[in-house]
Amino acid sequence: MTTSLPTVLVIDDEARSLETLNRVLCEDFDVKTAQNVTEATAILEREWVQIILCDQRMPDKSGVDFLTEVRDRWPDIIRIIISGYTDTEDVIRGINQAGIFQYITKPWQPDSLILTLKNAAHIFDLNRQNEMLSAELKMAPRHMETTLKGRREAVRERFRMDDGIIRAETSPMNAVCERLLQIAPFDVSVLLQGESGTGKELAARALHYNSLRWNKPFVAENCGAMPDELLESELFGHKRGAFTGAVNDHTGLFERANGGTVFLDEVGEISPAFQVKLLRVLQNGEIRPVGASKGLKVDVRVIAATNKTLEDEVRAGRFREDLYYRLAAVTVHLPALRERIMDIPVIARNYLDNATVNFGKASHGLSDEALAALQRYEWPGNIRELQNELQRLLIMSPEKGVIAADLLSPRIRNGAAEPKKSNGEAHSLGGIVGMGGNLKDRIDILEEHILRETLVRHRWNKSRAARELGLSRVGLRLKLQRYGLEKTDLDPRPRALAN
Repeated sequence: MTTSLPTVLVIDDEARSLETLNRVLCEDFDVKTAQNVTEATAILEREWVQIILCDQRMPDKSGVDFLTEVRDRWPDIIRIIISGYTDTEDVIRGINQAGIFQYITKPWQPDSLILTLKNAAHIFDLNRQNEMLSAELKMAPRHMETTLKGRREAVRERFRMDDGIIRAETSPMNAVCERLLQIAPFDVSVLLQGESGTGKELAARALHYNSLRWNKPFVAENCGAMPDELLESELFGHKRGAFTGAVNDHTGLFERANGGTVFLDEVGEISPAFQVKLLRVLQNGEIRPVGASKGLKVDVRVIAATNKTLEDEVRAGRFREDLYYRLAAVTVHLPALRERIMDIPVIARNYLDNATVNFGKASHGLSDEALAALQRYEWPGNIRELQNELQRLLIMSPEKGVIAADLLSPRIRNGAAEPKKSNGEAHSLGGIVGMGGNLKDRIDILEEHILRETLVRHRWNKSRAARELGLSRVGLRLKLQRYGLEKTDLDPRPRALAN
């Protein structure tokens, strides 16, 4: 690939001078020559010239006068005077009127002249790049605004009720989402309550992106693990020198979210002292950065979340009652994952599809046994724990294979095999033994439980299960028929408990 040479127009009324300059410059430049202003003007009108090297003393017009005209018509061209005379007045006129780049005196040195022209060509390129950048910057605000608006629309669409919170058609989350959709347009504070990992931040984002503030910032802060000083700085900002290490001004989240929404997670963990400061901000709509002499008005909607029951905290004196009512204009409870097991297949399928893209590893989904085990597990960590388990399963599973139950974490396999009470708490074997009924009935319940647990653990491989239990395949088959156990049976409880 060849690169075109910079074009230099050399103007001199002496033919010998033109010939000499052409011979010196032709290897590094595309040289055009003219013996007078008329020829030079004709070349400029039909050629793209970067540099003019013009003699000062010419019969029809001086170099400075000609370059002054060039400056008006072709201002981008780099203009250079070359002359055997060093008239100070000419130099000053050249600089002021013609805007010349350099005044070169004769006799000139070839290497020095070539270096000067190369520098001039470089400056021409830089000027062109600067013009292009300036044009792009003029267009940038509108382009950036359009781009940002498009991205905000995409985010808003993602967090609409039917898309942002994954659930089944019969999920108890349907009622929650309908409540969130009803609340979202009204500019009131909302308190989200539920166990850790139930999706409170996702619900907060759904509230924001379905509100009238959707095109303004959404910022989130976990209040649970911060000392008061750091939390105050993060939320309200600080001034330079306000404390040791404050080397610059810091804009707090409330100021950054002005016009939008602030999500305060784990709000039940903040200290009584900071509760007073937060209450003052919510009452007055004004923050005061640490070290500032005056406050700053902000307009934000506050959505708070906690895994505690704040009413109990208020009664126990650990949470201010007035702050509670400021935060809980509307309260929404998010159910635990164990209360919405019908959502697990939908969440799992959605997460595996996304993880397949993110990790670049294909999967054919979960086996029936693995999915049944996930639905039987209690999920103390809720959706967050489920997502972690699904990520681990995808990593550990064979390429493009079905994810089998034996890849599940031991706690989930063991927890899934444990029978449950009607209120969701796991039965211990001692609980089964201590229940009512004669000896034979209780032994049957234990035997059914052992059979089911063993088959789940061995992915319903009857040969392995029979070998572990010391039974023949025929004996195992008779027991399965006796208890009505089938591979598609998803209920973890023995029939006596299920009834």
